[in-house]
Amino acid sequence: MDRTSQWVSSPDIPADLLIRIADDVFPLHKAVMAPKCGYIRKAVAAARGGATATVELDLSALPGGADAFDKAARYCYGANFEISVRNAAALLCAAVFLDMHPADGGLARRVEEFLAKVGLRTLPAAVAVLRSCEGLLPVAEEIGVAQRSADAIALRICNEVLFPTRSPPEWWTPELAALSPASFHKVITALRCRRAEPEVLVAAATAYAELLLAEVLAADGHAADHSGMHRALVESVVAVLPSTDDAPLPAAFLCRIFHVAVTIGASAKTCLDLELRVAAVLDQATAGDLLIVALDGAGERVQNVDTVRRIITAFVEREAASAGGVKGRSRRASLSGAGALQGGGGAMQTVAKTVDEVAAEMATEESLPISKFVGLAGAVPKEARATHDCLYRAVDIYLKAHPALEEMEREKVCSVMDPLKLSYQGRLHASQNKRLPLQAVLSALYYDKLKLRSGDANGDGGGWDAYGNGVMRSSARKQASLARENEALRSEVARMRAYVSGMQQSKGTTGKKAGMASLWLRTLSRLNPFKASMWAKDTWSIVDRKTHSAKPKRRRFSIS
Repeated sequence: MDRTSQWVSSPDIPADLLIRIADDVFPLHKAVMAPKCGYIRKAVAAARGGATATVELDLSALPGGADAFDKAARYCYGANFEISVRNAAALLCAAVFLDMHPADGGLARRVEEFLAKVGLRTLPAAVAVLRSCEGLLPVAEEIGVAQRSADAIALRICNEVLFPTRSPPEWWTPELAALSPASFHKVITALRCRRAEPEVLVAAATAYAELLLAEVLAADGHAADHSGMHRALVESVVAVLPSTDDAPLPAAFLCRIFHVAVTIGASAKTCLDLELRVAAVLDQATAGDLLIVALDGAGERVQNVDTVRRIITAFVEREAASAGGVKGRSRRASLSGAGALQGGGGAMQTVAKTVDEVAAEMATEESLPISKFVGLAGAVPKEARATHDCLYRAVDIYLKAHPALEEMEREKVCSVMDPLKLSYQGRLHASQNKRLPLQAVLSALYYDKLKLRSGDANGDGGGWDAYGNGVMRSSARKQASLARENEALRSEVARMRAYVSGMQQSKGTTGKKAGMASLWLRTLSRLNPFKASMWAKDTWSIVDRKTHSAKPKRRRFSIS
């Protein structure tokens, strides 16, 4: 009688109602509990043994447990008890379960008044009520107290954004860290229903994830004892983040979460979700952000190159689909007399520059195979780059870090770039770069030579600008230097031809040696990059107005 001695006016009245909740037993009186509790009244009426028999009931399924029933029993006995933001939801659920809401009032009505006047009037109080609902599911959702709490939180956040009452303005974001991912999802849904600005959703999501995953981000996925717990936490947080269409989250934040998810071995669904999220905001990412995703858990070696390539590919496909839609609208607009639309070009060029920087950083990895380097650098189309100087830098770094590559392998590495789209400085460096394959060097030299001749023929004396987009005036010194370099190359080829001819005349030019010399001459002639060369696919449009080719004479051969 310890818990009920203060409720009964006379301790001599024996208890005739025993309520069991788990390990707790409440000896009560049917005459006190039945009038104010419909559930107990029906149970007593259905019990056998007469009105004086003791009735035992098991209420282990009661929401809120023994604490909630203790206050409900105090209410029935008229004793004082406290309603707070931490027990209001439990009392309301217990009152509904016990049917303690008669028409003239009851425990449920008293709790409702508390919520309306105190519990849901401020943001911290509403957060506390919603947090207390997490252990009362699904009853708290069925009676609507969880949704009311989430709506109250969303309303207070919107009001705080419009009319700040504290400093700093986003003081409310740490308050949400006390919620579980499921409760936070309710708040995000309520904010979306209230047409909250994307900045509000981004601030709420980033602050919530940073605070809730602070231990995981600090451990960087290396806490082996809690890897399972961390994995479940990361997966649950990623699942409740707002969609990209509603609120594009910062790229740096997503890359950090993605790195942790890959390190701790999150599910394929979570990793795919993060890949698409990063791809949607890839134009906002820096080379350092993508390197975070590519590095291993220790942050020392490049490990996830394929993951970065998939992110870039997803971005390119997204931009291609968007450009296709814009192109269709542009065509309809042009038919109606409107101007053409442009879409996605700036974002694609930004991503191309970032990818080139990432490729240059990864090129120093000695264990990076050629296929992965080419797949990463070639994930962005060549035409997306205004100039290939940054890509040439990445290729040069890779060749320098892998000096044992053969000629064919170096040509495969260089296949990701177009020497004809290098700036003047880039072509000048490439013409003197011994690490490049011969075809790339010759392409750069001959292209400059033809551009110089074309400029002289047009009377502008210009050369290509730093972006490879148009012709600008260059100094006479640069033109003279380029002319000397090309003349030296042509003289070297002519000298080698004369040397071979001299060898033929001095040794009688036997059949075998003549065949070898002819084969050598044919091989040397193939060095011209404008004869079916992989580096000269775009040089057909360059017209040399000073050179003329004579038709070969037809000769008749006879046997006399």
